[in-house]
Amino acid sequence: MSYTDEQIANIGDRIIEVLKTIYDPEIPVDIYELGLVYDVQISEDGNVKIIMTLTTPNCPVAESLPTEVKEKIGDIDEVKEVDLELTFEPAWNKDMMSEEAKFELGILF
Repeated sequence: MSYTDEQIANIGDRIIEVLKTIYDPEIPVDIYELGLVYDVQISEDGNVKIIMTLTTPNCPVAESLPTEVKEKIGDIDEVKEVDLELTFEPAWNKDMMSEEAKFELGILF
């Protein structure tokens, strides 16, 4: 089955909703607002590729966080397969956070 552009956009919205439920345990902000998700690509047949990073390469959740993302995105009905690529280029920094995340952490006033 092939999805329309509108259906792909709806899947993208659902993916963002799910990403906003996943938190880095050391920072009380979701991984989407933290800027840890660099890219989400959705193919016409429902395959998803996520490129993300961690706050540091030796993050305590380096193994569990990507697995949690992959599983939760895979639970979306329209998603067939999830390919998750973990990258450290470019390295994450606090400038990648949304204004909402910066406000939540008291960095933006």
